[in-house]
Amino acid sequence: MGFYIILGAFFIAIGLAIHKFKCYFLISGYNTMPKEKKQKVNTDSLGRLMGIYSYINGVSLIFVGILAGFGIKSAQLPYMLLFVASTIYLLIKAQRYDKNIFDENGKLIKGAGKNLILPIGIIAVVVIFVGVLMLFSVQPTKVTFFQDYIQIHGMYGEEYQWNTIEKVSIIEELPTIEMRTNGSALGSNLKGYFRTKDKKIVKLFVNTSKPPYIIMETKYGIIIFNLKDKENTTIAYEAIINQIGKK
Repeated sequence: MGFYIILGAFFIAIGLAIHKFKCYFLISGYNTMPKEKKQKVNTDSLGRLMGIYSYINGVSLIFVGILAGFGIKSAQLPYMLLFVASTIYLLIKAQRYDKNIFDENGKLIKGAGKNLILPIGIIAVVVIFVGVLMLFSVQPTKVTFFQDYIQIHGMYGEEYQWNTIEKVSIIEELPTIEMRTNGSALGSNLKGYFRTKDKKIVKLFVNTSKPPYIIMETKYGIIIFNLKDKENTTIAYEAIINQIGKK
């Protein structure tokens, strides 16, 4: 909750600084332009665009944070899509205010097309990165059992030696999650490191809509995961108990 609200407030502060207080040096790309090129940029319109972008994302992040405080995480995925769409729109629209690239009629100046390579490249990278992140984040957790260890696959996946697992149990409800410290949270899919209400850092590989969950307490931390359905999670739990009993 706190992370989203702080980030939202930061977005709004940046928007105000650029839009209202004309801190145009905060605009990436513009701040490194030669003086003669800066004079051809419509900074008022560009600042207004940056402000609107920041306000929309800032307010949306605060809203997501408030919902997360009530345990509603379904707004995170729609916000991610909003962020990607608004960022792409910003990068495209911002070029229209640069008269080094477009003339007064909105037509591309001859030879200026090369200046669009960077923003187009950034858009491509953002779309690909977010797409891959979302794809991997929503995949069901998969595990493989080996003689000496269990391997959890996917994002933040790792191998856990059987002799490092001190305790294992199965629960129907997760501990109360206070915030994400280093991980992915898309809808009901939580992967990575999170802090619980009692200030413990746990590593999650869970779909919160499909309990139960397996808790493994190891020498190096607490890992909580579940598989694609209740049956597979229960089978995995029994297999872990069986392996630990052999040690």
